[in-house]
Amino acid sequence: MADAGLWTADFRLFFAARTSSLLGDVMLPVAITAAVIRAGYGASGVGYALAALIAPFAALIIFGGVLSDRFGARRLMVLSDAARLCVQAVLALLFLLGTPPLWQILVLLALVGAGSAVFQPGVASVTPLIARDVQQANATLRIAESVTAVIGPSLAGLLLVVASPAAVVALDALTFAVSGACLLRLRSVPMGPAGRGDVPSSFRADLVEGWREFRARTWLWSVIVVYMLWQLAGAGPTMTLGYSTLVTEHGSATFGLVMSALGAGSVLAGLVAMRLRPRYPLRAGALSIILWTLMPLSVALGLPAPVVAACYAVSGAGQAFWIVMFHTSVQTHIPQDVLGRVHAYDAAGSLVMKPVGQAVAGPLAVVVGTVPLLFVSAAMALVTCTLLLAIPAVRDLRRAPPRLDP
Repeated sequence: MADAGLWTADFRLFFAARTSSLLGDVMLPVAITAAVIRAGYGASGVGYALAALIAPFAALIIFGGVLSDRFGARRLMVLSDAARLCVQAVLALLFLLGTPPLWQILVLLALVGAGSAVFQPGVASVTPLIARDVQQANATLRIAESVTAVIGPSLAGLLLVVASPAAVVALDALTFAVSGACLLRLRSVPMGPAGRGDVPSSFRADLVEGWREFRARTWLWSVIVVYMLWQLAGAGPTMTLGYSTLVTEHGSATFGLVMSALGAGSVLAGLVAMRLRPRYPLRAGALSIILWTLMPLSVALGLPAPVVAACYAVSGAGQAFWIVMFHTSVQTHIPQDVLGRVHAYDAAGSLVMKPVGQAVAGPLAVVVGTVPLLFVSAAMALVTCTLLLAIPAVRDLRRAPPRLDP
């Protein structure tokens, strides 16, 4: 259990805001898929819609980091929630009134994705301001993320049984209203920027400063470079080939069970991360990545479904523990006034190669086969761990001293 000292009034509000926002994020793709198919745009339309939702996030998150540091993380998060609430309300209305043109759907989804890019950097900036124990806060938020990732799509699916896609999109929009209302009530986080004073600066100067702070920390950019390689040859192909193989060979019900096991493993890792405080967090996190090997390996070996589910649970635990260690290191070693920008650079770098790995996996599997590629993906977890531990700046980064006040 988390320490009672973590659950201050502000952390409870932030937890509620973050959880409701995450719930909206994971419900929306399910609702949009159903709405686009019902509108008659088929699988290609769904692909365009999901790309329109994700691409602006990856493209604009760096600029979102600059805005977050420049104008205040909480202010930008509230504005993002308000904007996404309005845009999704319009989208729900369009679906309710008839069949909107595909281009209108894509434009509105792109605006939602842009809003998420403005919101996300604030998560990293606000967490250290509301929690004395940043690692425990990150572990708790990671548990919430894992739970919503499992519950959200299922909840959206159940709602679609009794309501129209338009109604589900509208209900999903309300999650952003809850998030914004909770963020407005925070007391320990200023609406304006933290620690910038009245020194004027241009947008370009802020962007360059964020890059300079990111580049100046060898441990940080080294992790992102290695992570890009892992996303390209490890995580990306595993999502495309592993997931499709599970559905094909075991059915959708088993796939749902396996994904639930993945989420359960992430929750378990979050609970462990609340208590386990390694002196060298990135070293411990890198070692936990080895557990991820079991995910593609279990599918490649054609193991029985219950064993695959167990392997996914262990892999989810390894990945979640790494994420808590890394996020805590970033939030406790980076100055608060540049944290939004630095986090945006690391998030963009972490994301950029994942869709590439997902996209090339299918064509490569036709040439060399699915099983060999899954073995390569499994090996990439070992390669990733080895590379991270081989970099002294990563291996020897110490845990930051505890904060005296939230």
